[in-house]
Amino acid sequence: MRLGKRGKVLAGRIILFNGVGSSGKSTAARALQSIARRPLLHVQMDTFLEMAPPAPDAFLFQTRKHPEGPEVEIVSTALGDQLMTAMRHAVAAMARSGADLIFDDVMTEDDKAASLSHYAGLRLTKVGFFAPLDVLEARERARGDRMIGLARWQIDRVHEGMTYDLTVDSAAATPEGIARQICDALDL
Repeated sequence: MRLGKRGKVLAGRIILFNGVGSSGKSTAARALQSIARRPLLHVQMDTFLEMAPPAPDAFLFQTRKHPEGPEVEIVSTALGDQLMTAMRHAVAAMARSGADLIFDDVMTEDDKAASLSHYAGLRLTKVGFFAPLDVLEARERARGDRMIGLARWQIDRVHEGMTYDLTVDSAAATPEGIARQICDALDL
């Protein structure tokens, strides 16, 4: 925790990792934690998703046929929307309490500006994680804990309308290489 004048807690920093599921955000975050000069907390969207009751209470998964393979659309219910809003409030609160953190998110909603508004007044650095669809789908299959077709549905939605401070190609670099790139770019 950093203190400013008169002992007031200084807000921390949010390094937002945004990318399709299986794009390497979590492994890069762990690698970044191991080389950064200061402690960084790793907040995963998946941790919040695990709080939700099983479908269909929070999210619906609709599989569609696509000429190149299945596509799984995620439809958020009112509870799902509430969970995503609460997650972003929690991340902002952590930063306001002085924590520096890596937040790994998959922003598929149409109004990303509304989602990002939770971080107004905070030091926010947006890092976009990119990889070709065939790589994402191969990772999806290899993981075994993802519905096949999520990456196909997410790939055109996650980066739409986003402006990044830094982008990484997670197919061309190791998690350690990505962490080094981010650490150097952000002077962590």
